Amino acid sequence: MKSRPLFALLTALSLSGISSAAEEPFDIVVYGATGGGVAAAVEAGRLGKSVVLIEPQKHIGGMTAGGLGATDIGSKTTIIGLAREFYHRVWKHYQDPAAWKYETRAEYKPKHHDAISDHLETHWFFEPKVADKILTEMLTEAGVKVITGERLQREAGGVEKEGTRIVRITAESGKTFSGKVFIDASYEGDLMAGAGVSHFVGREANSQHGETLNGTRPRYPNEKAVDPYKVPGDPTSGLLPGIEPAPPQETGAADKRVQAYTFRLCLTDAAENRLPVTKPAGYDPLAYEAHLRWILANPKAAIPGKSLFKLTPMPNRKTDSNNHGPFSTDFVGRSAEWAEASYARREQMWQEHADYVQSWLWFLGNDARVPEMVRTETLRWGFPKDEFTDTGGWPFQLYVREARRLTSDYIVTEHDCRRTRLAPDGIMLASYSMDSHATSRFADPEGQLRSEGTFLVKVRPYPVSYRAIVPKEKECTNLLVPVCLSATHAAYGSIRMEPVFMMLGQASAFAAAQAIDGKQSVQSISAEKIRAHLGTAALIAAIRPAGAEDEKPAAKAKVKDPFSEAVLRLKKAQVLDGDLAWLEKMKPGENIDGVKVGGLLIRFAGLTKPVSTVDEALDHLASANLFPDSKGYWRANARAGKTCPAAQVKQLTVRLAGSLPKL
Repeated sequence: MKSRPLFALLTALSLSGISSAAEEPFDIVVYGATGGGVAAAVEAGRLGKSVVLIEPQKHIGGMTAGGLGATDIGSKTTIIGLAREFYHRVWKHYQDPAAWKYETRAEYKPKHHDAISDHLETHWFFEPKVADKILTEMLTEAGVKVITGERLQREAGGVEKEGTRIVRITAESGKTFSGKVFIDASYEGDLMAGAGVSHFVGREANSQHGETLNGTRPRYPNEKAVDPYKVPGDPTSGLLPGIEPAPPQETGAADKRVQAYTFRLCLTDAAENRLPVTKPAGYDPLAYEAHLRWILANPKAAIPGKSLFKLTPMPNRKTDSNNHGPFSTDFVGRSAEWAEASYARREQMWQEHADYVQSWLWFLGNDARVPEMVRTETLRWGFPKDEFTDTGGWPFQLYVREARRLTSDYIVTEHDCRRTRLAPDGIMLASYSMDSHATSRFADPEGQLRSEGTFLVKVRPYPVSYRAIVPKEKECTNLLVPVCLSATHAAYGSIRMEPVFMMLGQASAFAAAQAIDGKQSVQSISAEKIRAHLGTAALIAAIRPAGAEDEKPAAKAKVKDPFSEAVLRLKKAQVLDGDLAWLEKMKPGENIDGVKVGGLLIRFAGLTKPVSTVDEALDHLASANLFPDSKGYWRANARAGKTCPAAQVKQLTVRLAGSLPKL
């Protein structure tokens, strides 16, 4: 990696060539070239509108091109429109053998069940440079004017309004951009804030909206205890760095904290393409003393990839390396200030986060106290020479998981995510789990280190309200906010995924075009028209409230036991043969021979492709999106010398039978 500071390399652009004269007027001005911003600009261009996309940094694409190659998908079939087109273009790119330099497509595909969906012609995992290439192509084809290195002037006058309409914005360089409709697609919501619309930073109290996941959330360690003091057992020695002296406040109470930020690193183990991780200036091993104590107390869990940092495989022997485990790349407790911080302070915070993550990798690879296995595995990885070439492999985009959030006439809450409430003006579906990383670490009264703020709760696809991306009409009538949308901390933890931002960006551009053509406020645009344009009407119409499946108890009573029904269906499909007593007469608490379970998987996979081993069966089922063994349980246990609990085998049987209609 090149020497610090890196942030200057990402913002030192050719500003000398930019005139202070006013820019020509545009129909639509998009601020923030995130994935959502790119989708908005492309859609606006395709609709025949004049559009400018303004990005404060040198690079476009936000997290999509900034290291987040392992797409947070949720339900694949809910991803539509320009988002789906992007992932299809990625798929087409990797169809070319020339795209594979350090491995072949056949070698890569089995590495992760979510990477490729050939039956959907989509490729969900990709290299950063490929995302940048495809997003740039889409912008060029749509005739979008892209301007990088222009930051919004955030002092008075940066956003000029006439009544409830924004008429122009001014950059720090003095350049102005006028438009009919504006779209704030930044991760921070600076344009939204400059327009004076209501917004919020932090966590609401659970009581405010009747939620369960909001506010302060202390949790007990699920691993061996970690002492939080510099001298173990001695509170007078002081706390280790990053640890607070007491719980933030009572459980469920509101505060201004947000979940931790990090960088999604792209690493490689291909020696010919690898740059070593270097020791940052100001490196302080004390910052990782609590981390070390956890590693030494949990040697079986402290394995790169399994914890410490992710090694999610990307094409060409690269990774998307995210936070993984209780002590990892998240800079816990250091993100709350970002949203409202000055540009100068954000630059400092960006560098602090970069130093923290790079120092963590250096610590793991070089501190003699770290177990040799961890050091050896860490040193096997470095930064690719062919990614982020202007910063020696370091990603340009800090992973700002949440910052400001709009407060509109509709606030998406946990109730939307749980489908106990369905927005009548839904325009697309979100489907990723409600997910928050830690917000703080503290010492509890017993002198034990604890974390605070995490949750991960699965959801089913749910509609996102159009009102959640437009401000209150009395505040601004020509602004859309597809990224910092109106949602509580709990709900935003589900919505904040790049495919969702892309879909909301596309919806914003269509609504903007409709508002321009009809000389209307953005609040007046029909959600029905947006659904029809995006192609989401049928998807949304199929969504039922939570519990709706149980509204006909008489009909439900006629349904056979799910397991017995599954066995019957598998028999008819000729998946089952020979002695079935082991399957039909399983008892609670019984352990089943792994060979028998493996045979079940092999015969099921054999319905569509001849296979002879459990590994071949699971690879095929994952690639066909019929049965992803996401945690590798069956790969490890459905084989000789292993056993599987009867309850697990029953669940497996039901899942396999449920996949038969897809064959």
